[in-house]
Amino acid sequence: MELNGKTVLVCACEGTMALDHERLGCAKSESATQLCRAEMGRFTRALEAGRPIVLGCTQEAPVFEEARLDAGSPVPVTYVNIRERAGWSDEGRAAGPKMAALLAEAALDLPTIQTVPLKSEGVALIYGRDERAIEVAQQLKDRLDITVLLTRPGEILPPRQTEFPVLKGTIRSARGHLGAFEVEVDDYAAPLPSSRGSLVFDLARNGAKSTCDIVIDLSGGAPLFPGHGRDGYLRADLNSVPAVAALVLKAGDLVGEFDKPRFVDYRAELCAHSRSKRTGCVRCLEVCPTGAITPAGDHVAIDPYVCMGCGSCSAVCPTGAATYALPKPAPLVDRLRTLLLAYQDAGGAMPVILVHDGEHGAPFVELLGRHGAGLPARVLPFTVTEVTQIGLDFLGAAFAYGAAEVRFLVTGRRRDDLAPLARVIDYADAILAGLGFGPGRIGVIDTDDPDVLGEALRQIEARDGGATRRFAAIGDKRGLTRLALSELHAGAPAPVDLLALPAGAPFGRIEVKTDGCTLCLSCVAACPTAAIQDNPDKPALLFLEDACVQCGICANTCPESVISLE
Repeated sequence: MELNGKTVLVCACEGTMALDHERLGCAKSESATQLCRAEMGRFTRALEAGRPIVLGCTQEAPVFEEARLDAGSPVPVTYVNIRERAGWSDEGRAAGPKMAALLAEAALDLPTIQTVPLKSEGVALIYGRDERAIEVAQQLKDRLDITVLLTRPGEILPPRQTEFPVLKGTIRSARGHLGAFEVEVDDYAAPLPSSRGSLVFDLARNGAKSTCDIVIDLSGGAPLFPGHGRDGYLRADLNSVPAVAALVLKAGDLVGEFDKPRFVDYRAELCAHSRSKRTGCVRCLEVCPTGAITPAGDHVAIDPYVCMGCGSCSAVCPTGAATYALPKPAPLVDRLRTLLLAYQDAGGAMPVILVHDGEHGAPFVELLGRHGAGLPARVLPFTVTEVTQIGLDFLGAAFAYGAAEVRFLVTGRRRDDLAPLARVIDYADAILAGLGFGPGRIGVIDTDDPDVLGEALRQIEARDGGATRRFAAIGDKRGLTRLALSELHAGAPAPVDLLALPAGAPFGRIEVKTDGCTLCLSCVAACPTAAIQDNPDKPALLFLEDACVQCGICANTCPESVISLE
């Protein structure tokens, strides 16, 4: 069996799942029942053929990798789980179209990711309250260059020998990242060498500053960094022995050079934050949980070292200035296109896209397959880096490609982390309802229980989507969003030309009170997307609705205050 120039190997896993060879597009003789053991020869022969391989198993990937290395083969192998995600299910015998879709998605060629370098020399600050912080320092002193800082300490027994500094102070502020932290400390003091029964500290001062590579927070207070944390910032509850043990193991490994993914590509020339000191779009600034985004004149600046990759900025950015890069929008939507079209081409109907992350969501899906009823046959799992990276481009494309429903699986997330996703869902819901798809096509399943996930998926109403479109996923984020919505409109049950969208949506128009307009053209000069233009032949304003991102700069710039957003 071959897909996209790659050899595809599938296995019934000792007969524990049914393979629908007709739906998969392969002969029965091309599939295996114990590929990882008795039929390993099929794999080695595929290696000898020299084509890239897609293998429908993830559990035994280490076994196959060992065989590949033993054979000295450079052939790349992509492993995809069709067992827990499709075959191991109460509806496994009907999962042939889903298996075909998962294999087709895995056969795609995905772009490489960009990274930024991080370097740590192992200089660590342990911030705590009592001798338990010193005990952690004792465990790490042979691996890291340790300094202990105690906030409002009680009686601390002096060490028999000074192996690392133990200081007093309270961190006022902290900034930076792995390899480049800066802290400012109040009530800072060093202990007197003559301390006898307990540490006696010298006169304290405020505003002491220091730098370090790693910050280990055992203070039990509020986190030093907001949101999703920070690379090189480790925090644990001292009352949890497993948490402290895990922290010690992780901290000891934070020495050397590292590559961090560049989560967001940013194009300042597309940013609609400000013009001529008039503030416009602030969507990314409102949703960034880590403080990685800051105003920078007419634009914003995104610090790739502080960014932790939630993707919310990309999801809400109306111009495409901030674009998620793991992967970029077009490759992500191309994966979606391949999955949905392959499923429908293999005879599948009423597909439900289940969007989940790889760290928390994927294990949930696998648990459901191993210990529960498994995923319904029409539920197509779709793994992303973060569910909060999903924007209107993805949702519009999903329904244009024939999806009947979309569900987001979120586990263990704070509610405020999901606010940007809820905003995007509101926009998409309004569009779908206005085009005749009906309400409730998109939902969030927020649970830490696989059984609850399974029940929620089984309760999804069986209903058709719109007419399936087959357009190629091309263009930048804004262009792809327009394309997806245009195709969605073309295949909608009840297409209309005008829809009311919720406030803050990235599309809309402006209203100009012509009686008060002097045609000064300040709005034309200020508009960052050229949605407002002048007429070179006569005094007039021209408006391009598909270019308007509702940033509000025109309204804030207008000296007569006659412009409003609509």
